[in-house]
Amino acid sequence: MGDRYEERASGLDGAKVWTLSVDPGSVHPVLPDGCMDLLWIGGSLLVAGPDTHAGPASVSDGGSVAGIRFAPGTAPALLGVPAHELRDRRIALAGLWPDAEVRELTERVASAADPATALEEIALRRAAGTAPPDPVMTFVAAQLDAGRSVADTARSAGLGTRQLHRRSLTAFGYGPKTLARVLRLQRALALVRSGTPYADAALAAGCADQAHLAREMRELAGTTLTGYLAAS
Repeated sequence: MGDRYEERASGLDGAKVWTLSVDPGSVHPVLPDGCMDLLWIGGSLLVAGPDTHAGPASVSDGGSVAGIRFAPGTAPALLGVPAHELRDRRIALAGLWPDAEVRELTERVASAADPATALEEIALRRAAGTAPPDPVMTFVAAQLDAGRSVADTARSAGLGTRQLHRRSLTAFGYGPKTLARVLRLQRALALVRSGTPYADAALAAGCADQAHLAREMRELAGTTLTGYLAAS
């Protein structure tokens, strides 16, 4: 049957609600995207922190995962934890929120007809009772995603280099240069998936040339463009 991935826009600003079904023995590559996710997998609620390298989906024996992916910089306020504390980690939600609350939420998602929608409802309810994300850092993420340089972004945000780096660790899990690389790679991959030739996608995304994009794929994704497309 093959892997099947579906996503839709969430009622939570900038978030995506998604589901992934994986065949037994299949490996579905998950690449860095600057985001954090709330996951329903194997009957448990987990949080996926921001990644610095690619890894497989955590459904090695087949099955499905549901999730809500938060836009870069928006999850720390919602989850109550700085992003850098979850960098390259998958952690049980019970490690972040009170046990009794997580048990109640787990029962709610387990009994839901659509776990992905239940996750979205949890996020919306949580967002209604917590402070909004840092608007300066959501601005920073948008500027970097548009291809602006870190220096220009810092000036536009009114931040010094050290201050931007410190606040980026809290918001994104890593510094602005790493976030810029991750977002640039995601732009290039979106173009390639739409049929844009590799060289044209590299330039349009902000890479110097196709060789630059190839190096970024190896360093951030651990594979080649051709290998990634074949696997995904």
